[in-house]
Amino acid sequence: MAMKHARFDVTSKLRGESLVRRGLLEKYEGKPQIRLMPDLNVVKIGGHGIIDYGKEILLPLLDEIGELSRQNPILVVTGGGVRVRHVLDVGLDLGMPTGILAELAGKISEQNAIMVSTLLSRWKGMRIHTSDLLELPMLMGLGVLPVTHGTPPYGLYEQPPEIGAIPPNRTDTGAFLAAEVLGARNLILVKNVDGLYTDNPFTNPEAKLIPDITASELLAMNLEDLVLERRVVELLRYAKNIHEVKIVNGHKPGSIRNTLAGEKPGTVIRAR
Repeated sequence: MAMKHARFDVTSKLRGESLVRRGLLEKYEGKPQIRLMPDLNVVKIGGHGIIDYGKEILLPLLDEIGELSRQNPILVVTGGGVRVRHVLDVGLDLGMPTGILAELAGKISEQNAIMVSTLLSRWKGMRIHTSDLLELPMLMGLGVLPVTHGTPPYGLYEQPPEIGAIPPNRTDTGAFLAAEVLGARNLILVKNVDGLYTDNPFTNPEAKLIPDITASELLAMNLEDLVLERRVVELLRYAKNIHEVKIVNGHKPGSIRNTLAGEKPGTVIRAR
């Protein structure tokens, strides 16, 4: 006969819940969340599309961001680029688990954050860690232009991908998650193309620019390749604060300035 023992419990509306019951989850759907920084603009600089091009592309872009930061609260997020691709290539060849690959990739985007924050020093650029996001209201109150790396801190706990072994949550996803938890106004992904295309515009001259599309529509197209991580598009459908992702061409001066001024970016991906 099984012995009955009393649980040490605390009075709570969730007492006794498994936290996976569908009815419970639906009860909290649509409940407003605090937006910590509703005026914030999260600007993610691609490693492969921007930083790897060096000073000819990166320096003018950082000048633009630095000047914009005088009047607009901005969080700069860095990608990894070619060095991430190299370490993933080696790691995949050696049979590294996805979580190890995520750890390795994160080190590269951190290196880029250090370089970018140094280049932004005359605008009070400061490298911060992902664990410092809650300090942003205070830091921006001091005039700091924060720079963090984009790799989300899943690390060894990275989710297994649906296909293959490459970590599904990379720097675009990290920028999205930072913007979501902070309740930002804008999430701008800065790439080396005008926006989202039906195919790779560098290899297919017939590729068409997609100026506006919903996340569900984009996923239904099941394109072979995307200019942003597929995980961002998947998460956008369920986001509470971020309802669109904007893609601009960082090789064209003024792209970020124009977007912040309200002009239409190259592509807008909407939650619905």
